[in-house]
Amino acid sequence: MSMTLTEKILARASGRPSVKAGDNVWVQADILMTHDVCGPGTIGIFQHEFGRDAKVFDPARVVLTPDHYIFTADAKCLRNIDVCREFARAQKLPHFYDPADETYSGVCHLTLPQKGHCRPGEVMFGTDSHTCTHGAFGLFATGIGNTDAAFILGTGKLLIKIPASMKFVLDGRLPPGVMAKDIILRIIGDIGVDGATYRAMEFTGDGIPCLTMEDRMTICNMAIEAGAKNGIIAADAVTEAYVRQRTAQPYTVFASDPGASYLSVHRYDLAKLVPVVALPHSPDNVKPAAACGDCRLDRAYIGSCTGGKISDFTAAARLLDGRRVAIETCLVPATVEVARQLETETVHGQSLLDIFRAAGCLPPAPPSCAACLGGPADTFGRLNGAEVCISTTNRNFPGRMGSKRSSVILASPCTVAASAITGRITDPREMIA
Repeated sequence: MSMTLTEKILARASGRPSVKAGDNVWVQADILMTHDVCGPGTIGIFQHEFGRDAKVFDPARVVLTPDHYIFTADAKCLRNIDVCREFARAQKLPHFYDPADETYSGVCHLTLPQKGHCRPGEVMFGTDSHTCTHGAFGLFATGIGNTDAAFILGTGKLLIKIPASMKFVLDGRLPPGVMAKDIILRIIGDIGVDGATYRAMEFTGDGIPCLTMEDRMTICNMAIEAGAKNGIIAADAVTEAYVRQRTAQPYTVFASDPGASYLSVHRYDLAKLVPVVALPHSPDNVKPAAACGDCRLDRAYIGSCTGGKISDFTAAARLLDGRRVAIETCLVPATVEVARQLETETVHGQSLLDIFRAAGCLPPAPPSCAACLGGPADTFGRLNGAEVCISTTNRNFPGRMGSKRSSVILASPCTVAASAITGRITDPREMIA
């Protein structure tokens, strides 16, 4: 029986020779991730259902990484971190990234690959909808609720329905000024925020080898914005080079069978794509950046799991080099590793940090999710009024970055940087020689 990449991984995890879309199967989890927002709820349900003294199914397979509301004085947020810390200590979890010491890493969706938790062929569940990011590594990764996560904590398994797959064929190379964020925004604009509801979005084509792992993470990260169960890209030499630098654990690479069945097939010539933005208040309200030049801006924001990677900052720095921003521009590296790279990575002989400083950007905030999910009143970059913000984040619903009166425009790091310079939505190709 021919199977898609998603079906092959879930067949392995369920101990079956084959599965098909619509099957309900018990799946063994290879990794369960939770953080400070959902961790306390998950822990509470686990202890209520399995007992206060119950042990997790496998401490080595649980990753607990506070990242959302870290650098705040809010007592309830700090209490959540304490709950996670106490649970990690009691359960002897080896993968707890504590904000109070040197183990702290930052945003879970970049921490997991950087720390070697993403391996081809595995199954990852996380109490965060953007867990689908990790499908970039040729694994099945999806977000779940606290109750399901608590059940996994106790049993290591979860009953799921096999999603039907949609194929997105990406051919060619991206032209200058166009980034991975533009690819996924264009796709979401085409199919809508419900266009892949409970589907597997499989990205393939001869353009994939030209995309870095960080590009692929950006694409898979936003599969959930089309309603998808998961986004996934088959592992290749680029994937394996990244993974082998970060873990010695074994893994299995799967690929879709030539005769696999897909619900639909969508084709894109990357060379024909242009910079786009998602206007308020939905990720599928997509327009070419060049058509939105009359939209004035109050703030620019570069950060989050979608836009806070080192490649994102490098792309922004290339445009900002030798120029000044016209509006407040926030920088939030996703992880500690990225924060360090801002000091060591260079463009034209200058560190990224020096370029951002000379351009008039605000000093980088400590690595975290920061204003991407709004956060307490003292969260760095939080929108507190009717500001119009262009952002590298992944959602632009009302109130997503704080104030319900604000407007959030989603864009690539290149487009955000170009727009920060002019104070209006700007196609970055206008500034590329």
